[in-house]
Amino acid sequence: MKGFLFGVVTMLVILALGLLFALLGFVGMRADNPPSKMETALAGRAMDASVARAAPKVTNPVTADETNLAAGARLYREHCSLCHGDPAHPKSALADSLNPLAPQFTNDMADMPENQNFYILQHGIRWTAMPGWKNVLSEQQTWQLVTFLSHMHDLPPSAKQVFAETAPRTSAPN
Repeated sequence: MKGFLFGVVTMLVILALGLLFALLGFVGMRADNPPSKMETALAGRAMDASVARAAPKVTNPVTADETNLAAGARLYREHCSLCHGDPAHPKSALADSLNPLAPQFTNDMADMPENQNFYILQHGIRWTAMPGWKNVLSEQQTWQLVTFLSHMHDLPPSAKQVFAETAPRTSAPN
């Protein structure tokens, strides 16, 4: 019993010291410093597990027709390309400024199930630059964006044309 209590007290002391270390500002929070391999691995796995658990098991109600894909391409160009890239900027303007790095979807297609992409678009991802869009985009628009992400490498001509149109960009600071 003494060994068990000693173990519990030791763990509480270690946790308290770790918390104190963080609260005194010794944990770097700069976005321009890449995270450690351990942080990347843990955060990525935790995010994947959280989204898989929390995302409702729903089916995409939007058909992958030309109208919806063109609408999704327009939404992507207007709301997503600055962080995630587009045909004119496969590596987005902010690609090297975000930690964790935002996926560059023109080179690395979204690979999560559609219900999970919908959930991420609706709610965002904490401690990243990914906002939740549910207060900006309607549910229909979010599903159009999800549909576009699932088909962005195999678009019909009209959607491909919309996607290829360059989104307005602000110039990078000097």
